[in-house]
Amino acid sequence: MSPVIRIGARGDGVTADGRFVPFGVPGDTLADDGTLVHGPDHQDPPCRHFPECGGCQLQHVADPAYADWAVARIVHALGGAGVTPGEVMPVHLSPPRSRRRASLRGVKRGGQLVLGFNAEASHRIVDIRECHVLLPGLFALVAPLRGLLSSALKDGQGAGVTLTMTTTGIDLLLSNVAATKLGDIERLTAFADAHDLARLSVENEGGVETIAERRAPLVRLGGVDVALPPAAFLQATEDGEAALVAAVLSATRGAGKVADLFAGLGTFALPLSNAARVLAADAAGPAMVALKAAAIGRLLLTEHRDLFRNPLTVFELDRFDTVVFDPPRAGAAAQVALLAQSKVPCIVAVSCNPSTFARDAALLTGGGYRLEQLWPVGQFRWSTHVELVARFVR
Repeated sequence: MSPVIRIGARGDGVTADGRFVPFGVPGDTLADDGTLVHGPDHQDPPCRHFPECGGCQLQHVADPAYADWAVARIVHALGGAGVTPGEVMPVHLSPPRSRRRASLRGVKRGGQLVLGFNAEASHRIVDIRECHVLLPGLFALVAPLRGLLSSALKDGQGAGVTLTMTTTGIDLLLSNVAATKLGDIERLTAFADAHDLARLSVENEGGVETIAERRAPLVRLGGVDVALPPAAFLQATEDGEAALVAAVLSATRGAGKVADLFAGLGTFALPLSNAARVLAADAAGPAMVALKAAAIGRLLLTEHRDLFRNPLTVFELDRFDTVVFDPPRAGAAAQVALLAQSKVPCIVAVSCNPSTFARDAALLTGGGYRLEQLWPVGQFRWSTHVELVARFVR
């Protein structure tokens, strides 16, 4: 008999003697015959597609153990980089059926259209008939999309589907779907009309083209409506976004001049601009254009800048009393190396990857910063993706 003592980074249970156990949860026991005896934090998965569907890896884990795992995932990564956090705040978990943005795949084979998420560690598509993470309004479009794609795709052809719920309705982006002939355009336009989509766009080799727009897709950030460019980044859940924003505002309390790096549409820049002067920088041109238009009348400047190839210099950084940075999953090693050399009193990191965050945190602590506070956020319910906000001070 060997007890399961923790959950690994990929969602497997790990026993006291170091064995990996699929679907093991702390409190479970691995019997000598290989049977997994469930403990109090092992729950029945709510979805019929678990564990086949790769959208969720941890539906079998009850919330208390899931919350403990989310915190441990971050702290363990930091420990491996030699960084010890100060105060770790309570983890925030987004509720089921709150995902406002998702990417699905569809393929037509033998005249049949399957649409859903990839199976775990596979290119095979699970044809989803229920989903406990998507907003109900988004999932309601899945069945009609099967009909649309059945008509639009040739046998053997695949397509990508990105669904985003905005304040003005659903924004639908299709990839590898023809939209050059009149019949193709009429089919897509009729679908947008029938389902009252805010916008329907297609992405092919030539880029993204809007086919129908009944209303401009808008998202509300910091009390301001921002136009959502096609394919622009947006936090996966409104609930998780609110938790991240609240943590950033708490971590930047009292700041007067803030640089928001990798700012995107202004998820943090716009709320920060309610009380501070803000420079928002990002390489995403359409996002910067949308943010600039939304920020009229605010003490917020935008700069279109590739922070990987052209990070802010130490001289530029030292003009700010606080720097917020929210890079992609790869982290921001080039920019962080310069931040570590700066005299900025407070640095606030937002990350969706504990591993690259730990690397960046080690650079900052090596430069004399201290990881004072950490806010874990699990907005990707039942997945192994964890996000966080961290406050570093000199």
